[in-house]
Amino acid sequence: MSNGAIAGRDGATPLLVPGAPVVVTGADGFIGSALVRNLLARGVDVTAMVEPGGPAPTLEGLDVRVAEADLRDAAAVRRAVDGARVVFHVAALYRFWAPDPAAFYDVNVGGTRAVLEAARQAGCERVVYTSTVGTIGVHGARRDRPADETSYPTVDHLFGAYKQSKYVAEHEVLRAAAEGAPVVLVQPTTPVGPRDAGPTPTGRTVLDFLDGRLPGTVDTTLNIVAVDDVAEGHVLAAERGRTGRSYILGGENLSMAEVVAHLAAATGLPRPTWRVPRSLAVAAGRVSELVEGRLLGRAPRVPLEGALMATTHMAFDDGRARAELGYRSRPAPDALAEAARWFVEAGRVRPERVAAMRPAWADAPVGDDATLSGTTSAGGAAPVSRAGHVRVTGRPGTLAWNRHRQAFGAGEEQPWRS
Repeated sequence: MSNGAIAGRDGATPLLVPGAPVVVTGADGFIGSALVRNLLARGVDVTAMVEPGGPAPTLEGLDVRVAEADLRDAAAVRRAVDGARVVFHVAALYRFWAPDPAAFYDVNVGGTRAVLEAARQAGCERVVYTSTVGTIGVHGARRDRPADETSYPTVDHLFGAYKQSKYVAEHEVLRAAAEGAPVVLVQPTTPVGPRDAGPTPTGRTVLDFLDGRLPGTVDTTLNIVAVDDVAEGHVLAAERGRTGRSYILGGENLSMAEVVAHLAAATGLPRPTWRVPRSLAVAAGRVSELVEGRLLGRAPRVPLEGALMATTHMAFDDGRARAELGYRSRPAPDALAEAARWFVEAGRVRPERVAAMRPAWADAPVGDDATLSGTTSAGGAAPVSRAGHVRVTGRPGTLAWNRHRQAFGAGEEQPWRS
């Protein structure tokens, strides 16, 4: 459809059938690339919308059409979305610092409005918007009192431009839903897993542990979920979600000390035992923000927003998604082990730390790991190229440390974006 009418959803007809035209914004990102793999396993016709400059290595070897479009360019977004049946708007500026805070609003708010308008003009039958649990109130949240979709935040708890811009963007999405747009919202918690190329802030914590650069833990709670389960949750939201309704896509609520303990168990590396006081973590964030961010104009090593979030108990209840969508998640220790394994096999960990590992996955048969072999939580491998598609290819590689090939599995080096 292309008459500009807003399409409806009766929930009875499956949307993501083989050959269905689907657009994924931010397709080369952490969640986006996992979602692309899930959709390809279903035989869906995927257009991967990426920033201008070419697709990232996270899409290497996948059978997708590539549409380069800056979210701030409404005309380019319309061209990318035209003809789509379903749009997954995953793209966002996700970091704790930027030289110009206005960029968060330009991309996360203005870009979202551009995608919604493009979907309206294309007559899309469903838009799934990837929000964040950062827009949910966590005042008083604990493991025995987790927050859910009904918990509202106070303005002072929307730390930093990222959270604030996503909160405003969510308002725009809900406004569109009130006007009849067939949009559903998903709110991932703390995803971990393979292809965290950036890495994300949580991936940075995993990598810092692996590299021996994590001095201690803070008193916080994280809801850990496998990125492939988050991707599956997006698909379930498209098929079963109610218009204008939001769904937390989560896993298990763990203390940071437990997260580190699971990483230690998966790798055989020692875990730090120092508990970092909240006051010290926040003070380090303020100093880093002032000296590195404002004076030197570079990304702070300890961003203040991250320090404030790290001292907050971010415990969440994803019962709505489980009850209404049939959402499920794998155990958090398995997700953390998959993340650690990917960083090791991608050559992101210092050689001396790899040499000291006694990884739990070392005894797994070569090629038996679903995540690293290219299969998805939907089952099956990503399909080969079809007529009319651009097969994104990249440089073949090998594991960074050949003497670990037998233990980790003999496969190609996993790509990443620096």
